[in-house]
This record gives sequence, structure tokens and C-alpha cells, in this order.
Amino acid sequence: MGIFEKYLTFWVGLSMFFAVLLGSQTPAPFTFAASLEWAHINFPIAVLIWAMIYPMMIHVDLATMKNAGRKPKGIILTLVINWLIKPFTMALLGWLFFRLIFADLVSVDTANEYIAGMILLGVAPCTAMVFVWTQLTKGDANYTLLQVSINDVIMIFAFAPIAAFLLGISEIYVPWDTLVVSVILYVLLPLLAGIATRRYFLTRDDVVGLNNFLTKLKPLSVIGLLLTVFFLFGLQAPTILSNPTAIALIAVPLILQSYGIFFITYAGARTLKLPYNIAAPACLIGTSNFFELAVAVAISLFGVHSGAALATVVGVLVEVPVMLSLVAFCKRSQHLFQTSETTGNGN
Repeated sequence: MGIFEKYLTFWVGLSMFFAVLLGSQTPAPFTFAASLEWAHINFPIAVLIWAMIYPMMIHVDLATMKNAGRKPKGIILTLVINWLIKPFTMALLGWLFFRLIFADLVSVDTANEYIAGMILLGVAPCTAMVFVWTQLTKGDANYTLLQVSINDVIMIFAFAPIAAFLLGISEIYVPWDTLVVSVILYVLLPLLAGIATRRYFLTRDDVVGLNNFLTKLKPLSVIGLLLTVFFLFGLQAPTILSNPTAIALIAVPLILQSYGIFFITYAGARTLKLPYNIAAPACLIGTSNFFELAVAVAISLFGVHSGAALATVVGVLVEVPVMLSLVAFCKRSQHLFQTSETTGNGN
């Protein structure tokens, strides 16, 4: 591994620290960058996410994608975790902590907004960042794409009803243009670019050139991740510094949710005897969140300075170090799973 990947936890922490420092002292550049958006899609974030997932998409081989459906257990595990377990455990933990354990520390209205933000995170399974985690664990890129694609289709139809049910309201505004554009920007277009790049080299029988190109791009995903973290935390620096107690309170149930969902999925993957390169991404897809969508919906519903918006931002704060620790755990426990298989093989 390169120096960025080997010491990724350190670099992420350093990015957070300097982002909060600069964002609190000179917020104007972050505010300007945040204004560059359409349909709640921020253009700088879109570019950075492209930097993260484009190298991963070049590994995708459509010729083997058609065989991924022959191994349905990983897909079933992901769907059960994301849609039948995760949203409800997130709502339960939010209620438990902010209606009972932390009830004396926050007002009722604030508690309700924190719970709402947590629910929005729980109902938005990861779309973009999971490709970074998959790459770091050396998971199956083709199978991960299939899992994410199915999740995205389900999310279009299931996000609003589940969120409305858990929020306890009859109607909920969901920025559908944000959802659709996010899927196009963060999945479809990078996939097409990756396929075109791969085909360019392979039609010339230049496998060596393809591998050299991938080697040069390897640091791009990690640099994109670090710059994304830097941008988000620089933008939210005033909120983070002005309300550190609230951030700590929100972080507790979010951390418990992340590790809890991971190990539930991990146990399921072991029970189903999934190969490592399918099991690792399945565990990480369930644990990670589509925080871009959660933040956009929280702001649309409750306002930019609301407790719900703050909770979704804390979700980003918690997710990066937690996911890095789980990536390390997956790699250390690789021997507990079957040998990794290619997508084209049977299961």
C-alpha cells in the first residue's frame, strides 16, 4: 500500500483538524464552494466523489456482471440489512438515547430533530463511498456495483415511505431530483467512464498499459476521500465548534449503530458462507450511509441550522473513522471466510 492508504486514519484525522481550523477562521471559501450546487447536488463534492470511484469503476467487467446474479446470497443479505433491519435499529437507538438516556440533556424538540436526522441516515444506504471501502478491502468490484445498483433502484421507491413511517408523519418531502441526479452522477456516469477506459485499453490488447494506468490512478481515490472530508468539515466548522456537546451525544448512538449493523451483517455473511470478496463489501454497504442525500433531505425538511441537519453531518464525522476501522477488521479476518471468488464463478 502507498503512504496515503497505509496511514489513512492519520490523514483523515489531519484533514478534519485543519478543515475545522480553517473553516472557523476563514469560512468564506467554504461557503462559496457550498453555493456551487443544483438540485442540492454540490459540484465540488460531485467532482471529489468522481475522483474516489472512477478508478474503482475501471475494474468493472460487464462480461462477468451477468453471472453475478447466480450468486444471490450476498445480494439478499445486503437487501435484508439495508431495508428490513438498519432503518429500524437506527430509529430505535435514536429513541432510546434521546427520549430516555439523554432526555435530561436536550429539549424535546431538539431531541426529535436529532432522531429525525438519524432516521434519514438510516434510510439512505451507501451509494458512492462504498466503492472506496470495497477497493480498500480488495472486494469484488462487479458484485459491489450490482449490490449498489439494486439498492439505488429500491431507494427510489422505498426511501420516502420508510422515512415517513419512522418519522411518524403522513407526508414527507423528498427531493427526487437530488436522488435521481445523485444516482446518475455518482454511479451511472463514473461507470460509463470506467467501461470506456477499460475498453480503450483492452481493444488494443494493452493489458500492461491498463495496469500501469490503474497504478497511476491508485492514489486518486484516497485523495478524493481526504478532500471530501476536508470540504465537509470546513463547511460545518462553526457548528462543530459551537456545539461540541451535542456532537458527542449524537455520535454515541451513531457509533453503536455502525458497529452493530456491521457485526450483524458479518455474522450473516459467515452463516451464509460467502467468499471474502463478496462478504467484505456486503458488510460495509450495510454499515455506510448515503450521507449526501441524508444531508440534503434534512436541510430541505428542517433547515440548515436544525438538529436534524447537524445529526447528518455528525454521521459523516463518525462514518469515516468507523469505516476505516472496519476495513482494517475485514482485512485482518479475511482468513475466516472462503477464498475470494471471481464474479464469473459459481457459488
